[in-house]
Amino acid sequence: MGPVAVRGALLGCLCLALGYLCAADKLLSGIHEWKKLILVQHWPETVCEEVQNDCRDPPNYWTIHGLWPDKTEECNRSWHFNLEEIKDLLPEMKTYWPDVLHPSPNRSQFWKHEWEKHGTCAAQVEALDSQKKYFGKSLALYQKLDLSSVLLKLGITPSINYYQVGDFKDALTRVYGVVPKLQCLPPREGEAVQTLGQIELCLTKEDQQLRNCTDPGERPAPGQGLGLGLGLRVCEDGPFFYPPPKKTKH
Repeated sequence: MGPVAVRGALLGCLCLALGYLCAADKLLSGIHEWKKLILVQHWPETVCEEVQNDCRDPPNYWTIHGLWPDKTEECNRSWHFNLEEIKDLLPEMKTYWPDVLHPSPNRSQFWKHEWEKHGTCAAQVEALDSQKKYFGKSLALYQKLDLSSVLLKLGITPSINYYQVGDFKDALTRVYGVVPKLQCLPPREGEAVQTLGQIELCLTKEDQQLRNCTDPGERPAPGQGLGLGLGLRVCEDGPFFYPPPKKTKH
């Protein structure tokens, strides 16, 4: 084979290899595609009750679980959590995004988990493309939507009496203008009703504006759980328990 033929063969192989690489890149990028964000807030009392943890005076307000892109997780396993990058946010993080089960000294493990599982995927969006932006935006959305205050204004407070899922969801829809998703723990043995554990408010990917959590004709996805072994699922129509906080002994 002459030199010209050899060069032609090598170029052909190079082009073929580049083609495979481009195709692989497109395939891999598709793995981490997502369409909406979910601001997930959980009720501390439910977290403590389900894992049978003797939480010490858990917050009596809704706290952040995370800001989750749908349908994807752990997009960049090499992008590790660095507490120094969010040190300016720590006072707010400790108040509104606490690790209810491990209040100290391991609270940063919860934030590490949320960043590495969800934040590295949310970082596809410019507004969330650093740890400080991701946690800062999550806190800003939490303050703006102000779920705890909204529920109080609606007269919905933790109670020994039951609420109806339909009434609760309708009330939130009237305030926010979009349909949220409620997640409950199923009744345990000896219990009559499900227990409210988590509320999800969904946002657009591009500009983080409120949107319905499900599209027309779309079936609600099952709950993703709290990442703590909790068996949350979409609340079934009917009554549910919104448990009042219990005082713990010091």
